[in-house]
Amino acid sequence: MSKKTAIMKGLRNFVATAAMAVSFLAMGFSLDQVSASQTTNADTTAVAATAKPIKKAKTAKASSKNFKHGKIVSFDSPYKKGTIVIVSQMRTLYYILGDGRAVKYRVATAKDGFEWSGTHKVSRKVEWPDWYPPEEMRKRRPELPVHMAGGPDNPLGARAIYLGSSLYRIHGTNEPSSIGRPASSGCIRMLNEAVTELFARVKVGDTVIVM
Repeated sequence: MSKKTAIMKGLRNFVATAAMAVSFLAMGFSLDQVSASQTTNADTTAVAATAKPIKKAKTAKASSKNFKHGKIVSFDSPYKKGTIVIVSQMRTLYYILGDGRAVKYRVATAKDGFEWSGTHKVSRKVEWPDWYPPEEMRKRRPELPVHMAGGPDNPLGARAIYLGSSLYRIHGTNEPSSIGRPASSGCIRMLNEAVTELFARVKVGDTVIVM
């Protein structure tokens, strides 16, 4: 590679990185978050950097009519309509609408030591689900019951979307203040109003990708 070619390649990389940083900052992320996401997870950076609020009223008209608890954003991705993409570092869930759009929701994700990533299919959906804390959780927290009936005091909240045969779910919460933080043992928490809105649209068999 000639010296001139190397210089031009370096300039292109610099411009691309700067553009990505501007995208993050426009979305409200700090410079620390931009740096961390770029160095720890390239896939997460690529997905999050493409999600920008849609400014034109004519393309965002579905936001007020159909999505009262999420925000429609532009989202360039290879994922088909109905796919759920969760960017754990950003505490963000995207529900893919197709045509370069998605609905963005704020979520709580796994706390340190409980992080995971992978792809699952939605296996079932339950309204006001019962909760059966796993044995390993009850060992850590002996005060937990073996079973808790569904209801407003249940940690799973108003709705639960089960992911494959795993123990993980996208669910509501009785701790709304935890949204936007790493707070769970692996599940994805949403506000009850938000998960109810998502629940109404998600189908069994839809793909869920956690990054």
